Amino acid sequence: MAVSLSRRTGTVAFLYWIWDGLERTIFTGVKFSFPSRFVSPFGFLGMLTFIVFVILGVSGALLMFYYMPILDRAWDSVEKINNVVPFGFHIRNIHYHGSNAMVLLAILHMYYQYFSGRYKIRNEILWVTGIILGTVTILEAFTGYDIIFSERAELAISIAASLTNSIPIAGPTIRDAMFGSGFSDFVLRFYAQHVFVLPLVMLGLMAVHFPRFLVFDVPMVMAISGAILITGGVFPIDMGFKFEPTVPPGITVPEWYLTGLYAFLRTQYDKFVTGVLWPGLFIGALLLVPFLDRYKKFSWKDRPLITAFGITGIAQIMVTTYWGFYIPSDTTIPLVQRLVIDPIFFYLVMILLVPLGFGFSYMMIKMAQEAERKAKLNKDKGPKKVAEINLSQKWLNWVIVGLLAFQVYLNIAAYNAAITGLNNLSLFFTGLILIVFAGMFHVYRYALSEAKRPPPAPKPAEPQLEQAAQKELPKEHKSEN
Repeated sequence: MAVSLSRRTGTVAFLYWIWDGLERTIFTGVKFSFPSRFVSPFGFLGMLTFIVFVILGVSGALLMFYYMPILDRAWDSVEKINNVVPFGFHIRNIHYHGSNAMVLLAILHMYYQYFSGRYKIRNEILWVTGIILGTVTILEAFTGYDIIFSERAELAISIAASLTNSIPIAGPTIRDAMFGSGFSDFVLRFYAQHVFVLPLVMLGLMAVHFPRFLVFDVPMVMAISGAILITGGVFPIDMGFKFEPTVPPGITVPEWYLTGLYAFLRTQYDKFVTGVLWPGLFIGALLLVPFLDRYKKFSWKDRPLITAFGITGIAQIMVTTYWGFYIPSDTTIPLVQRLVIDPIFFYLVMILLVPLGFGFSYMMIKMAQEAERKAKLNKDKGPKKVAEINLSQKWLNWVIVGLLAFQVYLNIAAYNAAITGLNNLSLFFTGLILIVFAGMFHVYRYALSEAKRPPPAPKPAEPQLEQAAQKELPKEHKSEN
């Protein structure tokens, strides 16, 4: 009785049934590619940003079961999630550090596209929607840590409300719509923006921003998920202090992606100029990049002006971010003097950074071009082969066995940490489990690619070796010939 090996049964048949059903949907408009070999991580930054968005959606939905968007219960409900709800500590840390990871990945993705010139491949719409999507991502993270209503959140809300109110004509109307009247209903409005309005806008932008071909790499997904969990284990997020109107607030700073803006505000200059106009001009300049870049080539070395401006912008962001974090530790100085930054000194440094950063970057790019030109001229004199690390089948098996043993140990360690109440340690071990799984998957993929590689062609025997072999043959064999 013949048996067909191509027959689909069980889980395989069910998965094929789902895939055939999705054939008529928009889901198949995006072509998913699973690379069979290692690809540069920079190519996965957009995909990883979307993966973290999914992680935030799942973890945020779980937090919604216990969070209360009420002014006098918001902080207490988060404290209950953190200390009482089973695995609430883990979910909250995943959600918090995932939001920071999404902002960081979005920024890295934007600058990778900027310096690689990918927007020049008729991708202007993708670039524009990406810049808008990054801005909405920061707003989403901002509303997320504000609905806890801690002292830190109260500072951020007060600053955001005053900045919104400084906008000419439409400012007060926008403030009333976004923040409500005073502190009576802002928590509920921010909650609605955080869990519904802004995610809906982000999904709409993603539908336009996604390219037709999306590369999905399992090890990279496991690695970024593990990194988020490890960060939560090493740097567990604390609750902060509950905002009390009768208690003077302490010194605090906003999240890292807003401290640059906070540094401008600490100069006590006009709120609209420092908090609305400068960020708006920066975002507008980024939106215009594809239309101003007239270079024909894509490499950052072949676009010196664009590259130099990008590096200068990064330098200014780094300086202002540090300045926003820095507060003198001398408590004998009055609080106002510790928080205020001298505007003349601040803006003088920012102005000087432009010619210095641009000139240094432009000079380094020209030196890189000259070094590349000399390298091409000396190409024949250099090494012909590039060093590679090739593992044999035996070593590949031992590596996989070692990773499996380490995986078992990590699972036991994570379980013991969880039952003994060491929440941050269990989160750390769980992150390591995901990263080790990513390593196992990559080693397995490497082994498959090595197995498919054709064996090297045998080298032809040299004439001298053949003559020596003929001389060493016994006399009986020669007489037979």
